[in-house]
Amino acid sequence: MSSAPYGSLNLSYGVRDAVTAVDTNRKLLKTTHSLGHVLSAQQVHGDAIFIAEGPLMADFEVDGYDALMTDQPDTALLIQQADCQAITLFDPKHPAIAAIHSGWQGSVLNIAGKTVRAMTETYNSSAVDIQARVSPSLGPCCAEFVNHPLELPDSFLPFQVEKNHFDFWQISKMQLIEAGLQEHNIHITGICTSCSGDYFSYRRACRNGDGITGRCASVIMMTPQKQTL
Repeated sequence: MSSAPYGSLNLSYGVRDAVTAVDTNRKLLKTTHSLGHVLSAQQVHGDAIFIAEGPLMADFEVDGYDALMTDQPDTALLIQQADCQAITLFDPKHPAIAAIHSGWQGSVLNIAGKTVRAMTETYNSSAVDIQARVSPSLGPCCAEFVNHPLELPDSFLPFQVEKNHFDFWQISKMQLIEAGLQEHNIHITGICTSCSGDYFSYRRACRNGDGITGRCASVIMMTPQKQTL
């Protein structure tokens, strides 16, 4: 396991934690949750979507993507975050899944809506069937953007809850609904990572020190459907 400031279960190779520690942490994650091979990404706060078209033969990390999609069972999609949202999507009608890394830049790029559209185009999904989960992430209590006139579009202004503070949970909900999801299929965890000591938080690490911290992980995977005679 990782030691401070990455303790105890940092899942990211990109924060200067020991590679051997991250390897151990990921193996523990896989064992604990009975995961198959893991697909992750070196995330860049963009809107590129990686589509895993066949089964993985080993754990694999792609470079330069912030959303992952597959219709393959036993392929676990892993998003790393420390205040950003991990948004997971599941289509039960045309079995397929997606995992999205969405910080404020991802929200500006509407990566959530673009991933829903990619699922409808790739898997013949209907947006009304897709279920969404938004992970613990930066809450409106701590999502302060003093430079928001330069960073955020005017369409986000209705989600300003107080001076310079924005509700990105509701922004994601809006974008998912605009992409065609039903409101009752969207679940927001509602836990602020900056306030809670149970999660890695870049904002909290900056308040308390040098901003160095680990990354949590959100994972989604489909298990093989059992065939009956």
